[in-house]
Amino acid sequence: MTPGAVPLPVRVRDAAAGDMAAIQAIYAFYVTRTAASFEEAAPSVEEMAGRWRDVVGRSMPFLVAEDDGEVLGYTYAAPFRQRSAYRYTVEDSIYVAPFVARRGIGRALMSALIERCTALGYRQMIAVIGDSANQGSIALHRSVGFGQEGVLRGVGLKFGRWVDVVIMHRTLGGDDRLLPDGAKAPPLDQPQGYP
Repeated sequence: MTPGAVPLPVRVRDAAAGDMAAIQAIYAFYVTRTAASFEEAAPSVEEMAGRWRDVVGRSMPFLVAEDDGEVLGYTYAAPFRQRSAYRYTVEDSIYVAPFVARRGIGRALMSALIERCTALGYRQMIAVIGDSANQGSIALHRSVGFGQEGVLRGVGLKFGRWVDVVIMHRTLGGDDRLLPDGAKAPPLDQPQGYP
């Protein structure tokens, strides 16, 4: 949060179908004016509704922050990758209305998302942040326990310039050396199934 900024008292809740127009408007700002998203054309309300249905259809969290009935930001978790070995790892997405940025909304959303994903049994959360100049998102993720793992230089081309991606990560709910059922993982120097 920006020093001196007054935090907004928001309520974080599950997103609903009626939130899609507000969610689309927030996201459209970032698509059309920033490199935070690598999409170049803002998706329609219907497309955003389809994405929401896909997330909740997987029993994954899709949350909004609201103040006095107005949606001011949203976040969700999605599978990090499709291969089955990644099934305990999620990737977060978060966007806050620009007119209320740095007022504690992002932190409230991320804290709720982390709590929900931990309760669902996920073990790792990855942030793939568009644009290494996106210091707001990087600082937000650091503030909720993410560490920076690396930068992929110049992997996107948007607005006529090459754009980096920052990879951040945090562990959820426990020791990543233990398997979800509590059994110990085999040592890395003795992988199972290799000759």
